[in-house]
Formats: sequence, C-alpha cells, structure tokens
Amino acid sequence: MSRQDFDSSSILVKDIMTKAIISVPGETTVFQVAKMMEQGGIGAILVKKDGRLNGIITDRDYATKIVCNNLPSDTAVQKIMSSPLITINYDETISAAAERMTSKKIRKLAVTDNGNVVGLITSTDLVTQLTK
Repeated sequence: MSRQDFDSSSILVKDIMTKAIISVPGETTVFQVAKMMEQGGIGAILVKKDGRLNGIITDRDYATKIVCNNLPSDTAVQKIMSSPLITINYDETISAAAERMTSKKIRKLAVTDNGNVVGLITSTDLVTQLTK
C-alpha cells in the first residue's frame, strides 16, 4: 500500500481499531495504572469521572508529567491525565484519524459510536496498516 493508497483509502477506523477498552476511576494512582500497563502490555488507559470517560493517561504521560515533575507514585491519574478526550467516529477513514493525530500532536484517539467510546486507534495501528 502506497502513501497515495493510504490517503484515498476507504479503510475505516472501525476496521483497525482496538476494541478492548481499559478504564479506571480518576482517583486511581499513577502507580496502579503503571502496573496495569506493564501487566497488560498496553500504552494507554482511559480515565472516568462521574461515570463518563473524559481523559486518557499514556506511557508518554509518565515521562513528560510524572518523571519530569518528580510526582509521587500515589498521585491520582485525574491530576495528570490528558483531557478532554480527543475522539474520532468509528466510521471515519483512517486518513482522517492520521490527520487528527497530526493536528493535535497525539498518538492515540478514542473511537466513538453515537458518543460512546467503543475503542482506541493508535499511530501504531496506522503504521501497521500502511505496511500491509
């Protein structure tokens, strides 16, 4: 698949997104989330507040927000999560997802269907698709 094929692709976000969603309450500590990421081999966990997903904590947040600021391991994830949650609809194209990630300077998007988060799409998903 060439770059031109990727741009004009009819491949949709729902075709390559990860459907497994892991979320935690905002009061969860950064240590607990780090353990979850390590055990699950994942790089992002969604954060809930008042029963709604409204943020994300990523492996990058650990380097840029926790380690660089020497925050304690009992810091609540809601204090360092990226919010608001940046989303894309499940029936948009993967090129639209790539454009949104580029414009927002992020590597992960929550995927929605009628306003409900149904998955995640990452820059790795896009690169994997591009190499097929």
